[in-house]
Amino acid sequence: MKNRLLCTVLLCLPAMSLHAEAKVFEKTLKNGLKVLVKEDHRSPIAVSQVWYKVGSSYEPGGITGVSHMLEHMMFKGTDKHAAGEFSRIIAENGGEENAFTGQDYTAYFQTMEASRLPVSFELEADRMRGLHLLAEELKKELQVVTEERRMRTDDNPQAKMNEHFMAMVYANSPYKNPVIGWPADIANYTVEDLQAWYQRWYAPNNATLVVVGDVQPNAVFALAEQYFGELKTSEIKPLKPQTEIEQLGVRYMTVKVPAKLPSVVLAYKVPSLKTAIDENEAYALEVLAGVLDGGNSARLSSKLIRGQQIAVSTGASYDLNSRLSSLFELEATPAEHKSVHDLEAALKVEVTKLQKDLITADELQRIKAQVLATDIYQKDSAFYQAMELGTFETVGLGWQKAGEYVAKINQVTPEQVRAVAQKYLIEDHLNIAYLEPQTIKTSSDKKGAH
Repeated sequence: MKNRLLCTVLLCLPAMSLHAEAKVFEKTLKNGLKVLVKEDHRSPIAVSQVWYKVGSSYEPGGITGVSHMLEHMMFKGTDKHAAGEFSRIIAENGGEENAFTGQDYTAYFQTMEASRLPVSFELEADRMRGLHLLAEELKKELQVVTEERRMRTDDNPQAKMNEHFMAMVYANSPYKNPVIGWPADIANYTVEDLQAWYQRWYAPNNATLVVVGDVQPNAVFALAEQYFGELKTSEIKPLKPQTEIEQLGVRYMTVKVPAKLPSVVLAYKVPSLKTAIDENEAYALEVLAGVLDGGNSARLSSKLIRGQQIAVSTGASYDLNSRLSSLFELEATPAEHKSVHDLEAALKVEVTKLQKDLITADELQRIKAQVLATDIYQKDSAFYQAMELGTFETVGLGWQKAGEYVAKINQVTPEQVRAVAQKYLIEDHLNIAYLEPQTIKTSSDKKGAH
């Protein structure tokens, strides 16, 4: 009764939260830079993010990971600021900064006391067009990225399996390549590769500047004009279509790596919000993921972990906001004395139930309440608010879509959830990977090897 009351209270909140939602102000400078500003005066800080429409899905073969490598090099100096100066200046002004690269974007951000926003703008404008790429700095940073790849992927069984799995799942979509790049490509980057990539994509007409915090929109627009307004544009040619070919049957793979536990992953080809002909399908897939993996009362946890006790961990995921068509994934780690094949069968049973029967009103209520609660809590973060705007804008959905999410989820019906399960979670579009653990060598084993 308590949980139901909580759901009822939360589902009454959309009207209140929408009224309280701060307006987003937009301006596009003459050179094409789009500036988005959202006021949030609860704290005297400002989050500033610069998003570039380029990521690993833009990269051709031979230079996979170049977007991520360039992200590292963006901290290595310009004609005005030597290597390391960017981070030092931000720190001296009491700020925090970093960057991240994904399949569809590269973004740079600073969080600072609001009056320090000009410091952030001056530095970002400087490196947007004035980056100084040096061979000796590239050589140093190649070692850093190689080590990053070793720690995050090569020495991580799940990440290693996922990398090989993506390469099998996709035949011709650029999502088949890892964001960090393949090892041979990383080892052979040249300054010329990075310079060409930088000149092609790092320009005001391929970027969005997002500011959220204790600011006034007109003042931010004036600052943006002052620091970014005179930057030169690049000729941004549209990407060639890279539509994944139709999958014509189930695909299996086994990945053998040193690991403690086995696991299984199932992935179905599905549209994203950007590629769906009917956007309601994307929101229904989002709800479907919540039915399976939305807390302790979700189906995978309640049935496979606590009920049948055949799994020690489970998960379901769907990337609504990808630029290209995406995946609906199920993953699980078997309990002791259970196999990955037992889990595969159990996961398929849950999929079949979703295709045959409507989800219950209580399940739908729970998911909608969780979505709303999460959205409300995340709005407490200026960084998240900026991230949401930047993501939607950069993948081509438009920042306005971010404000529709809660309302669209609230409109999803049990019939729509069953329909997308029937349409997309089909055997011929299924990919399966098994992680088969190999013996983990200890340091003493390695020392004894010859």
